[in-house]
Amino acid sequence: MSEIVVGLDIGTTKIACIVGRKSEHGKIEILSMGKSESVGVTRGVVSNIEKTVQSIKAAVEEAESRVDGELQVRVVNVGIAGQHINSLQHRGMLMRNNLDNEISQQDIDTLIEDMYKLVMQPGEEIIHVLPQEYIVDAEQGIKDPIGMAGVRLEANFHIITGQIAAAKNIKKCVDKGGLEVDEMILEPLASSEAVLSDEEKEAGVVLVDIGGGTTDIAIFQDGIIRHTAVIPFGGNIISEDIKEGCTIMKRQAELLKVKFGSALASECQENEIVCIPGLRGREPKEISVRNLASIIQARMEEIIEHVYYEIKNSGFEKKLIGGIVVTGGGAQLKHITQLFEYITGMDTRIGYPNEHLAPTTVVDNITSPMYATGIGLVIKGFKEAYYNMNESQVSDNLAKNHSTKTKGSFFEKILTKSRTWFEEED
Repeated sequence: MSEIVVGLDIGTTKIACIVGRKSEHGKIEILSMGKSESVGVTRGVVSNIEKTVQSIKAAVEEAESRVDGELQVRVVNVGIAGQHINSLQHRGMLMRNNLDNEISQQDIDTLIEDMYKLVMQPGEEIIHVLPQEYIVDAEQGIKDPIGMAGVRLEANFHIITGQIAAAKNIKKCVDKGGLEVDEMILEPLASSEAVLSDEEKEAGVVLVDIGGGTTDIAIFQDGIIRHTAVIPFGGNIISEDIKEGCTIMKRQAELLKVKFGSALASECQENEIVCIPGLRGREPKEISVRNLASIIQARMEEIIEHVYYEIKNSGFEKKLIGGIVVTGGGAQLKHITQLFEYITGMDTRIGYPNEHLAPTTVVDNITSPMYATGIGLVIKGFKEAYYNMNESQVSDNLAKNHSTKTKGSFFEKILTKSRTWFEEED
């Protein structure tokens, strides 16, 4: 078995452990997948450590059991999301001593490392520093300055921050599950790796990942990440609305939404009725499918209005030729693309995470939008590994992850970033 990477998507409704390897053609092949119900996470943030640990263990064990004892998961790339995520723009500058030397990768790394030293609000930490464009001696709009001559190297950065406590709680859950965190990755960035093409990122596109507890947004234009946001509403609040509006149980509301739900009431037959069994011998409850769709549409419109506000707020509304790509579990709702197009006036498609997957992938249903984040974490893991190590190191280290004899991790920490929230408190 060749080198593998594991993505752990700790979501509000499910925890998914996805194991992938790279094929000889550079595509990702999904070897195994384990899924469990997430009971300790609220709106993308861990709210109960022990319950989350149990769910993580269940998902990992299922993933391991599917590969006949050959697989032992030790190190994972884990996603982070939640309302506490913020982003800001910042310009950094590096004065180079020697004009004769070309700008090197080391200069860029130094500039990025400096960004991690920015002073944040109390309780906040920098998660990602994403270069947007470089300026060399006042020459603007440079995408890759390596090899150029210049004294003054500047860059515009998109900086993503999150609460230290939220990140520490994720780290603690993973540790207690007997695993090690390699990289903590913002979930919409991971999802974008799985469902967007390079052409779409170049043309300008909005990724909308509708999860159980949150809706994550990432806006790309000219191949560069321009804006990120997390909206604290998702599929769970729609189920809650159905539960209240139809006076039924939460479990029944979820089933109704999945089987009969639609984001457009006008697309439903007026006389279509669904029967819900009554409690303890009580009469069954009859629910109109159109009424159900009206409840869903009202909440979906609110979520889409929030998304549209973020698109306008980014300043790139008129430059997004690629329109909107909707993914996540919420993307499976019928007629959702029509509602997005009606409210925003932008072309919309569903994002399936098969953009970089090998056709030989054998795991059932893995190309469902609900697994976009997990697959994206695997893709990101490979990109980070190959960026930070040469190929021989990657092969040596990654191979350890599936050896049943090996204890511990397959990755050494590959970046010494100032992420103090990865370490336990004394």
